[in-house]
Amino acid sequence: MQKLQDFWDKTWKDPEGKIVLWQWPNVWLIIWMIALMISWFLPPGDLTNTLGLISFVALVVWALLEIFKGVNYFRRSLGLAILVMLIVNRLH
Repeated sequence: MQKLQDFWDKTWKDPEGKIVLWQWPNVWLIIWMIALMISWFLPPGDLTNTLGLISFVALVVWALLEIFKGVNYFRRSLGLAILVMLIVNRLH
């Protein structure tokens, strides 16, 4: 039973014992959001493509940081899920 509790704690809690599902966006998520939102209001072209690339790279960096430095298993899984979705999206 203790192993199940340890897994539960590692999934949802940070090292201080606080439940962490959501955190304030870090710089990579802010870059992703700004580039994406600006690209919505521009006509298709080189600038829109560049903003799309910037937003893609920023989200990949965020996902990798979550995978390797996330505070709990949930955050790491979230980073992995986003990275897989990005890769699948680019392949199609």
